Amino acid sequence: MLKHLVPAGRATLFLALLIGIVFPFAVTFLSQLIFPEQANGSLIRNSAGQVIGSRLIGQNFTRSEYFHPRPSAAGAGYAGEASGGTNLGPTSAKLFLGQADDPATKDVDESFAGVKQLAKKYREENLLNQDEKVPVDAVTRSGSGLDPHISEANALFQARRIAKVRSIDLTAVKELIEKQVESRDLGMLGEPRINVLLTNLALDRLKR
Repeated sequence: MLKHLVPAGRATLFLALLIGIVFPFAVTFLSQLIFPEQANGSLIRNSAGQVIGSRLIGQNFTRSEYFHPRPSAAGAGYAGEASGGTNLGPTSAKLFLGQADDPATKDVDESFAGVKQLAKKYREENLLNQDEKVPVDAVTRSGSGLDPHISEANALFQARRIAKVRSIDLTAVKELIEKQVESRDLGMLGEPRINVLLTNLALDRLKR
């Protein structure tokens, strides 16, 4: 029996060292060597060197002078510890019509803004006419709830509000958006998009 246990113990120890120590160390070393920015979270810092966000995780901007992200179902919005979507299918009435808060449960807020409510709010905020179609990412939540991007169309609609609030020329805001557009991954995956945080930072640098 001992002659079987010794090789088994050696194999277990070897695999534990290889998989638990050597492999993680090698991957960490190579990632820090080749892709240090990505390996450390693609962090964004301000002029003082303080971390203000990440290229990979969205933030909930609400002030009218900034671009707003798409709606989020992660906690109260863009909560990293509660990443997730609504799990509502395309035939869900709640997804489209929303849900009012139940007055019988005062300590729990069951209200949910559906596509109808989000579209109405979006049109009002961004000075849209009733016949103008709202971008789909403005009224739907991403699967992770942490998407840092919005579509170019979404940004262009918001440009009207931003130009008015900041008292700057609309053309200047549109030109800024064009400069911030990120192309499809590998030239074919996804859609052209803009990073909300990076674009808002560029917006603050824009001269009036």
